[in-house]
Amino acid sequence: MRWHYLLSVLVFVLLGNVFAFDLDPQIATADSAFPDLYEASVEELQRGLNSGLFTSVDLVKAYFARIDEVNVKGPKLRAVLELNPSALSQAAALDQERKKTGPRGLLHGIPILLKDNIATVASEGMNTTAGSFSLLGSVVPDDAGVVKRLRAAGAIILGKANLSEWAHFRGNLASGWSGRGLQCTNAYFPNADPCGSSSGSGVAASIGLATVTLGTETDGSITCPTSNNNLAGIKPTVGLTSRAGVIPISAHQDTVGPIVRSMTDAAIVLSVIAGKDPNDNFTLVQPTKVPDYTKALNKNALKGKRIGVPRHVFLNTSISGDDPSVNVQFEKALDVIRSLGATVVDPADMPSAEEIIRSNNETIVLDTDFKVQLNQWFESLLSNPSGVRSLADLIKFDDDNPDLEEPANFEDQSELIASEATQSFDNAFFAALAADKDLGSTRGIDATLEMHNLDALVLPATGFTTVPAAIVGYPIITVPLGFFPDNVTVGRAGPETVYPAPGVPFGLSFLGTAFSEFDLIGFGYAYEQATKTRLARRAYPAAIPKTQLKDIVSK
Repeated sequence: MRWHYLLSVLVFVLLGNVFAFDLDPQIATADSAFPDLYEASVEELQRGLNSGLFTSVDLVKAYFARIDEVNVKGPKLRAVLELNPSALSQAAALDQERKKTGPRGLLHGIPILLKDNIATVASEGMNTTAGSFSLLGSVVPDDAGVVKRLRAAGAIILGKANLSEWAHFRGNLASGWSGRGLQCTNAYFPNADPCGSSSGSGVAASIGLATVTLGTETDGSITCPTSNNNLAGIKPTVGLTSRAGVIPISAHQDTVGPIVRSMTDAAIVLSVIAGKDPNDNFTLVQPTKVPDYTKALNKNALKGKRIGVPRHVFLNTSISGDDPSVNVQFEKALDVIRSLGATVVDPADMPSAEEIIRSNNETIVLDTDFKVQLNQWFESLLSNPSGVRSLADLIKFDDDNPDLEEPANFEDQSELIASEATQSFDNAFFAALAADKDLGSTRGIDATLEMHNLDALVLPATGFTTVPAAIVGYPIITVPLGFFPDNVTVGRAGPETVYPAPGVPFGLSFLGTAFSEFDLIGFGYAYEQATKTRLARRAYPAAIPKTQLKDIVSK
């Protein structure tokens, strides 16, 4: 492990500008009260850590206790797959470092949950499986690129979060289900849909099982869990955060981003995990210097801006996930945006909107990429006890182990089978890639921004909002918008889950062109601060952990 630590230190030194920060003087002062872990922010935790009110060891113990209360006991949320047996020792070392030399940055000593497709070295004591028993006990060659950055910033890896198996690319299965983790459920209504595929990350962040979680998105997998769990999330531009060491679907659409409770925490985390990585060529095209995204946190960020509403197809149609409750809150959100000084251009429709919804190009790209890249993942492993070394092996493993991977109502692996049937990078693949560029950018997001002289687009996070950004790798910022009313008709989402349901949240998304995260963060922050929607409703009582820092410290 020592060489991993030394590598992290070297990365930290080389990327000093990325990790540099100025602590608010208030953060360094003693705090007379323990922060409530249900809502505790990164800055609040740093304030308590710096004042000596509690330690990172206390913090890890508190999160472990909170996870124990609700994960497989009580409401059985199943948000967390496994805990890091090295977390306490990491915390103790970082506590000592804080005493000797001070914190490295705002993530020093902060525990973070990772989605279980983000690799961590096996010697630390955790698995990296995408929720599948076929990868249990496998040994990855190295930490993921984003994990290296987190470690260099002093973060503690708390554990791995449950997810929709294979990042929801196995088949027609319920969001939040994996063979290893079983069904993850939402904390705002019993057995409600957490949305996927970063389901466990979303549920864990929503009730304070960790202050910071990471998710991944190919199409909707950060945006939707953020929306369904009353959170703030950033789906970064493809190439802003490294995918090296992340179990893949598609190099053309995969991205890694934060799922947290505020845009402030999201900006803090993105400032650390963004940046170039020689192990991911897509990151080499990003702007030379990673911005300090916390400088985007301006309550007046919407003043004088032009925000467009691509209403056609994406709103008020049956294919958009249209719901009266969502639409009512969205119209109120547009009024808030106007009140904050923005001009709302409504409608500002995408020329390609109808074609985007009808297109099969994304399926062609993802199916082809997945087979090639997943086979490369299996080949890269130093060992894999299951013997699975290819996508074909995986399909057979699932069939041979039905109790683990094909229980009743969860048998489908149609996506795996469709991907296995592809013929690698053929003419159809490249034609689909080119068509997606045209639909999502040339006649999609970029065309709409240019035609109406817009700074961003805005839509409810539900429905097909994510598709145009997904197919060209553009960013989405999501913040809380509202909650389904108590009298909403409960619907069925999966064999064990329901949606919509009373009190289940939904979000608002700001979309922009490539590498426009700085501006989008500002817009999301201005709206968040004006509305404070997250604070309007809590999870259902049984899903709220009771353990607080004061309980740990008092022992």
